[in-house]
Amino acid sequence: MTVTIYHNPDCGTSRNTLAMIRASEEEPVVVEYLHVGWTPELLRRLSKEIGVPLRDLIREKGTPARELGLLDDAVSDEEIIAAMVDHPIIVNRPIVAAAKGTRLCRPSEIVLGLLDNPPTTFTKEDGEVVVPG
Repeated sequence: MTVTIYHNPDCGTSRNTLAMIRASEEEPVVVEYLHVGWTPELLRRLSKEIGVPLRDLIREKGTPARELGLLDDAVSDEEIIAAMVDHPIIVNRPIVAAAKGTRLCRPSEIVLGLLDNPPTTFTKEDGEVVVPG
């Protein structure tokens, strides 16, 4: 199975995750979701594969999630999906789908558990060194 990353190049966590995938000698499918958007079907599938409710994929920081009322417990999945389709930035990132599973890779080193050949060490943009295991 090909590794797919739902990526925002303006996000350091997403950039680090993509770099870790590439350091494992994988060339992933990179989906820049801010440009291509989301479909309701894809959002439902990713939520199911990750094993979390849709509301757990909401990103509050730097998004209109609060203003749209999405942080209220009474908001339905359909309302969340509609907002995520209309405002792709609301979806937390990066999400990685691989043969070993699908995860929200926040922090970025979560991706190491999805890779067949994770790098033995990796240095993040901020200089932090990550060692798998």
